[in-house]
Amino acid sequence: MIKVGIVGGTGYTGVELLRILSQHPEVQIQAITSRQEAGVAVADLFPSLRGRVALKFCDPAEVALEDCAVVFFATPNGIAMQQVRSLLAAGVRVIDLAADFRIKDVAVWEKWYGMPHACPELVAEAVYGLPEIHRDRIRKARLVANPGCYPTAVQLGFLPLIEAGIVDVDHLVADVKSGVSGAGRKAEVHTLFAEASDNFKAYGVPGHRHLPEIRQGLSNMAAKPVGLTFVPHLTPMIRGIHATLYARLTTNTDLQTLFEQRYANEPFVDVLPAGSHPETRSVRGSNLCRIAVHRPQGGDTVVVLSVTDNLVKGAAGQAVQNMNLMFSLPETLAIDHAPLLP
Repeated sequence: MIKVGIVGGTGYTGVELLRILSQHPEVQIQAITSRQEAGVAVADLFPSLRGRVALKFCDPAEVALEDCAVVFFATPNGIAMQQVRSLLAAGVRVIDLAADFRIKDVAVWEKWYGMPHACPELVAEAVYGLPEIHRDRIRKARLVANPGCYPTAVQLGFLPLIEAGIVDVDHLVADVKSGVSGAGRKAEVHTLFAEASDNFKAYGVPGHRHLPEIRQGLSNMAAKPVGLTFVPHLTPMIRGIHATLYARLTTNTDLQTLFEQRYANEPFVDVLPAGSHPETRSVRGSNLCRIAVHRPQGGDTVVVLSVTDNLVKGAAGQAVQNMNLMFSLPETLAIDHAPLLP
């Protein structure tokens, strides 16, 4: 059994991680940390896990995470980088669900996240955990930077086009919508029911923290810098990401075949039949990314629709997918469940 530790188990990503790992046949959850909830039974805070997780939250200072085989950080940005060095030295493998190790240019990371990086020497080693691109490197990794929710949906949508070299990468557009759970479990006015319900708005148009992460990934695909306009929106739903992606075609190609062939062997990317319009509820609670590709009126603009559950493929599910790869387990183990409907 793989002994697992979870740092920061009280947020939406943390409880989703607990839900998945509690059903994983090869995992033993050793410890779940929370300073604020130390001593509280997990099932008391999250009744959905009653009978599945018998542990109590413990103070991070009082738990020996070095005894774990892998530690997940489901914490705010800036926490994992304070502890990763000692865990790696003890032989523990680490999966960070926050952004501490996603951006390779440390100066860019410090600019967007507003703090000095605590262990910049490990940034270069960290493997970006998008299995559809870095599967072989993830298998060997000590430290995995789990992608953000917006970056997962956007990169998977653009990937076949950029890899094939058939679009103008100087003028990419990502128009993306997220459910309210993407903002986390902390209490803030803009996520109150009376504020977010029956409402729809863009935010972060001048610049969102996921922009440099997405741009870095797309630039790596293109092997040169790309131009990207990224506009996120908040929608009145709990879960879900819907990315509408635009690019100008430079080559006449059978787009449907291109996408189907690129993702033919990917267990968690579902390319829908031509003419489809994927819905966020079709992936709710699952680790799936569903994609449809369009060429409106046969013009030179390609439109890709990409949907995911921001808490699963956009966070905890993808983290477990990475763990499965790191420990030579079947990649789909414990995350191959059907979406929830309605």
